[in-house]
Amino acid sequence: MNVGIIQAAYVIAALLFIFSLSGLSKQETAKSGNIYGIIGMTIALIATMCAVSSGIGWVILAIIIGGAVGIYLAKKVEMTQMPELVALLHSFVGLAAVLVGFNSFLDPQQFFQHTNIKVNNLVEFAALHNELIIHLIEIFVGVFIGAVTFSGSIVAFGKLNGRISSKPLSLPFKHYLNLGAIVFCIILMIIFLDSADFIKNTILEFMQSLRNAFKGTGVESTMENGPGVNMTALICLVLMTLIALAFGIHLVASIGGADMPVVISMLNSYSGWAAAAAGFMLNNDLLIVTGALVGSSGAILSYIMCKAMNRSFISVIAGGFGTDSKSSSSDEEMGEYREMQPNEVAQVLKEARSVIIVPGYGMAVAQAQSAVSSITEKLRGMGIEVRFGIHPVAGRLPGHMNVLLAEAKVPYDIVLEMDEINDDFPNTDVVWVIGANDTVNPAASEDPSSPIAGMPVLEVWKAKTVIISKRSMNTGYAGVQNPLFFKENSYMLFGDAKASVEKVLQDI
Repeated sequence: MNVGIIQAAYVIAALLFIFSLSGLSKQETAKSGNIYGIIGMTIALIATMCAVSSGIGWVILAIIIGGAVGIYLAKKVEMTQMPELVALLHSFVGLAAVLVGFNSFLDPQQFFQHTNIKVNNLVEFAALHNELIIHLIEIFVGVFIGAVTFSGSIVAFGKLNGRISSKPLSLPFKHYLNLGAIVFCIILMIIFLDSADFIKNTILEFMQSLRNAFKGTGVESTMENGPGVNMTALICLVLMTLIALAFGIHLVASIGGADMPVVISMLNSYSGWAAAAAGFMLNNDLLIVTGALVGSSGAILSYIMCKAMNRSFISVIAGGFGTDSKSSSSDEEMGEYREMQPNEVAQVLKEARSVIIVPGYGMAVAQAQSAVSSITEKLRGMGIEVRFGIHPVAGRLPGHMNVLLAEAKVPYDIVLEMDEINDDFPNTDVVWVIGANDTVNPAASEDPSSPIAGMPVLEVWKAKTVIISKRSMNTGYAGVQNPLFFKENSYMLFGDAKASVEKVLQDI
């Protein structure tokens, strides 16, 4: 296909990706945003297939296999498993960037095929030499980002599905280890660029082409056999990859459970930059644009979430939080808790004038959102004001609770963010916390020694009555005990969230 048509298709696909991001920013337009993204990716795939000069059969086979896996996962994976699935998909992007980088290094002839430059004078030769150096830097940085994304995403996947402990890994001098890894990789890059003899071989070949330039000979004739690969440069690249893999593992393993939503958005950003790096290596403009969109949007989301948690992005990357505090280590130090039965909860809800429901990951795991939606509809039919309070990091994925409630047909206009609803708790009769823990922990504002001190939370304890649905008195995902459970106006509703909510619905 004509190159101009392919580039035009890439531009259209890029615009559709931008429309997709814009649509996904609001619940009301999320469906259209997904449709724009699907159309854009379809155009991009077709255009890329048309641009392939050989091996089209392998490309089609890869699309069929990938599409089949995607359809299977879409049908099988529950919404509660979405955080870990997203983390796993990020790892694929990182691995792809690593493979593309090694392929570009081992087969440098591809670079010359992409440039399509014919050297006729020294100025053009110098420009191409500079492009070669930049291309090598692209390979090194792209492999580094891809390796960090791959290993970090695997660890995030393990933490989210419970195979790896949510507690942060705390190695001695961990910050110095991270800094040392980065410094060593920079040294390796310098050696990599200096030791890449195939650049020197290429220079000699181009000098020969300059001698033949007067005879009209182009650079293609000198590249038939291609330059060799220097083993020193290859060893540097392999060592850097191993260090980057270890760096990614340590980076995510050092982050506590309460910070996992930020980790997901951070890895989303990393995967975008890895894709952009692959785009540079492959000289693919659409991959560069798409990667930059994903990378920048993920970085902005991470910043917004860190701001909502009163944390700097650097502090989260450096280790986050999520360890038990000395001041809140046991139930006995906080007092006794009070318990309610489902029929009592139903009665309290029916007697209230205003109710705020605060969902958390426990509601997602129990798949109780449909029953919660039915209770909301019943209470609103009785003239009771019902709203939802959503913390920015509720669940284990940004926007997780909003998606679940939208899936259960809860009206958008009664689902409010933390900043919109926090001032209303003192004037609320009943707050029902369903499966949330760390995001409603008063220790964040009352206990300076708490690991989550300073994190903005939903101030549910200021309401007249607080009902907390939990399976047990265990700590939350961050491993921090919650003083809310022991306050005088708080009552525990024990049991599976879905079973408990359905019993309350029957009594209502």
